[in-house]
Amino acid sequence: QVQLVESGGGLVQAGDSLRLSCAVSGRRISSSALAWFRQAPGNERECVAASGWATYYAASVKGRFTISRDNAKNTVYLQMNSLKSEDTAVYYCAIRATAAMLTTATGYDYWGQGTQVTVSS
Repeated sequence: QVQLVESGGGLVQAGDSLRLSCAVSGRRISSSALAWFRQAPGNERECVAASGWATYYAASVKGRFTISRDNAKNTVYLQMNSLKSEDTAVYYCAIRATAAMLTTATGYDYWGQGTQVTVSS
């Protein structure tokens, strides 16, 4: 059974940094595409970063967020710098069965429970 557990969310001020972690069990991340999505109230779930054969960043986070993975720990990270109030959302990590990266939520097979990030201005 594949499980993803996110951690690292919280309440920060604009300009601060946070690092989200997503520990994966039941599947080796070294052969998988991984992504971070976020969803704010009233908004659709959007992909902010994805990693597979290529790497993707949403325009709104490019240059501020970095997705990385530690294959030995089977964990994926999202480093978020220069946070803005509009980054406030629940953040989810997701994994799919192949290394082909996608940016659509329907392309991912397993999801974490989400972690809240709140940025005060």
